[in-house]
Amino acid sequence: MTTATSDIPARLDRLPWSRWHWRVVIALGVAWVLDGLEVTLVGSIGAVLERADTLALSAGQIGWSGSIYIAGAVIGALLFGRLTDRLGRKKLFLVTLVVYTVGTLATAFSTDFAFFALCRFVTGLGIGGEYAAINSAIDELIPARVRGRVNLAINGSFWVGAALGAGLSLVLLDPHVLGPVWGWRAGFGLGAVLAVAILLVRRDVPESPRWLIAHGRADEALRIVERIEAEVIAQHGALPPAAGRSAIGTHGSPSMREVARVLLHRYRQRSIVAMALMVSQAFFYNAIFFTYALVLTRFHGVADARVALYIFPFALGNVLGPLLLGPLFDRVGRRKMIALTYVLSGVGLALTGWAFMLGWLDAMSQALCWSAVFFLASAAASSAYLTVSEVFPLEMRALAISIFYAVGTGAGGFAAPVLFGMLIETGSRSAVMVGYCIGAALVIVAGLLALRWGVDAERKPLEEVAPPLGAGPP
Repeated sequence: MTTATSDIPARLDRLPWSRWHWRVVIALGVAWVLDGLEVTLVGSIGAVLERADTLALSAGQIGWSGSIYIAGAVIGALLFGRLTDRLGRKKLFLVTLVVYTVGTLATAFSTDFAFFALCRFVTGLGIGGEYAAINSAIDELIPARVRGRVNLAINGSFWVGAALGAGLSLVLLDPHVLGPVWGWRAGFGLGAVLAVAILLVRRDVPESPRWLIAHGRADEALRIVERIEAEVIAQHGALPPAAGRSAIGTHGSPSMREVARVLLHRYRQRSIVAMALMVSQAFFYNAIFFTYALVLTRFHGVADARVALYIFPFALGNVLGPLLLGPLFDRVGRRKMIALTYVLSGVGLALTGWAFMLGWLDAMSQALCWSAVFFLASAAASSAYLTVSEVFPLEMRALAISIFYAVGTGAGGFAAPVLFGMLIETGSRSAVMVGYCIGAALVIVAGLLALRWGVDAERKPLEEVAPPLGAGPP
């Protein structure tokens, strides 16, 4: 290991926002759009897939398909996260998008539950890998002063995909267009077409200069930064001088023993907070969203083909939350805003579940209540990914993201759809309310942990928040 200093992090952080940044955000941030599209398609067509002339799935099988998708995402995150730290951000955010494309295209040709579940697993592999590769690349390319709001906005774009999936299902399931039998297949096919288009755009995003330095490729990193600066100068004029140098060093990818030592000893409190945030938000979201269509059809009598209409207000609240609250994570601070959004989300979920149990809500008022709750919950969940991606060292950033995503999602996300599928099958509102109370308690506890032990990472360079392993002992 060679320890050295570089002004490249400071040069990236002092850049004004430019067209180049917009291209990076659009090319990489689409991962969440695709995930939202996938999840919403399955959620919106859940009741359609129960029909005898489609796949004849049961409510339990629909719940299991959601959990299998999550299982694929967990495995994909662990596999591709490790490779992202070893082989580079760019190689992996291209590979994972190809895996996703193959999986979602194959889903369109499903003939039974077994094949459908296999395709959902492969699709999940790609999406899980995307989370690790994309979050690490975005944090390392975006200026520190706006890292919080940009990261939250990108994670919130999941719900742009959700709205797109709802719109597609609404149109494609219409008997005057394709109808239930063929419409759901076309939806997955169109998702694959979108992924191919994004793959062509993503090829122009450069490798992370920070990653290149850590792997002994400082000259290549310098050339990339100079090209970025030239483009920004052409748009904004002369740039201010870079302030300071950061110790990075050529450490390369750490061993798993070293990763464990960092997570369990050096940054034990950070790991506890990160795990609590990821587990609670995964249970919260997957419990409700993967079974959203079933609640509407079984308890509120919504027709199968009209389920997607109720996704729009839900998606709107989820998109607006990170966009409007995101700047506060950079101004007010990480700990305060994470705690606020998590705790208020939990309170809102409990109150909405109580009203649902008492029968006070119809389909539209239920959707509006969820929209209000998830205005906060979307910002909260996005801040979990932000936290995991910025509070651990450069050389293990992608692997750290994948570990916490995998464990958090495996514990919270895998169990939630199955649990709620079974609770809904009972036909009891009180039984469903029990699940809502579990989700509310989890996020409230996580928010309080973040308030106590979270990291004040706002407006700070990544190298100051978590010194690279190549910089030596902190």
